[in-house]
Amino acid sequence: MPKKKKFKLPVIHVPKTLEQATKFLGYLGEEQRSVDLIQTKLNADVEELKTKAIQDAEKHQAKINQLMEGLFAFAESHRDQLTENSKRKTIETPKGTFGWRITPPAVSLRNVKGIIEMLKSLNLEQFIRVKEQVNKEAMLKEPELACSINGVSIKQKEEFIVKVAELDIEIISQPSKLKKALDKRNS
Repeated sequence: MPKKKKFKLPVIHVPKTLEQATKFLGYLGEEQRSVDLIQTKLNADVEELKTKAIQDAEKHQAKINQLMEGLFAFAESHRDQLTENSKRKTIETPKGTFGWRITPPAVSLRNVKGIIEMLKSLNLEQFIRVKEQVNKEAMLKEPELACSINGVSIKQKEEFIVKVAELDIEIISQPSKLKKALDKRNS
């Protein structure tokens, strides 16, 4: 039977006093600021690359638009000849195809509430969709009754939260994950 590989995990330091815990918070702040700086630089670099890519693509897009307009002008002026008097819609060439097509019908609505009221008044309820959903808010108001229903459970979890004074963010972790990590280190 092959031996299990053991990985050495870095030593974890645990504060022994409130003063040391306070220092840990300071270190957490420093490390989080470093991560934030890296992320900020990455975001700036990505934005710079996006801007450059958009600028580079604009000239190609302008050329594409000109070519499309030219091809359409040709196709439209020779439509009867190209489609054999509307017998076909697609024109095939050695470099590709072009042509016309009709899109599927689509319903467009403005003032949906008004339309629903009108449909109800005209007794055209076949055009109204009713969607049934479980009311989770109501279940939270009556948790014992809700949990008596097969398949329903209400869960809560504990989180360990660290908020460094100068930073406007919280670092959140689940205690169970932290405990697993500690247990793994101790075994």
